[in-house]
Amino acid sequence: MRLTKITTRTGDKGTTGLADGTRLGKDHARIAVLGSVDELSSQLGVLLAEDIAPDFRTTLLRIQNDLFDLGGALALPTRDAFPEDRVAWLDGQLAHYNADLPPLREFILPGGSRAGALCHVARTVARRAERDLTVLSQRDAVPQHAVPYLNRLSDLLFVLSRCINRAQGAAETCWQRDK
Repeated sequence: MRLTKITTRTGDKGTTGLADGTRLGKDHARIAVLGSVDELSSQLGVLLAEDIAPDFRTTLLRIQNDLFDLGGALALPTRDAFPEDRVAWLDGQLAHYNADLPPLREFILPGGSRAGALCHVARTVARRAERDLTVLSQRDAVPQHAVPYLNRLSDLLFVLSRCINRAQGAAETCWQRDK
């Protein structure tokens, strides 16, 4: 279904429609997850507005498309339409980007370059989306591979923040005890 107009007025009474026509209160756990996934995609859009290497850009655009698909799967609660191969792809990306990074010797604080810091913000939004999805999964059906996908995605965004900072010559800020 394609929207032909943006102002529908159908949500004026505090409900939102799902893709199957079901209406839920805007405070429903499913709507919270949909909002978090949408926010994550938007945060990645802000990151993509930065000057980053083409390899990172390609990866992040694929993730944005996956997130749109995940939102669609969440909007159709009667179908488990989010494929397992998306999780395997993230695992492959983690292995690829981790390969050249130095081992962690301490916790890293979010920061570095602007793009690296924005990637950290996206990571925290991914963690929230994962928490919201977990809450929903305790009371309602969710796509089987959605929780692992968001879990892996937050890991990948951490790794990508390190890679972006490294590519942009920005030092990582390490946590210092008792500071």
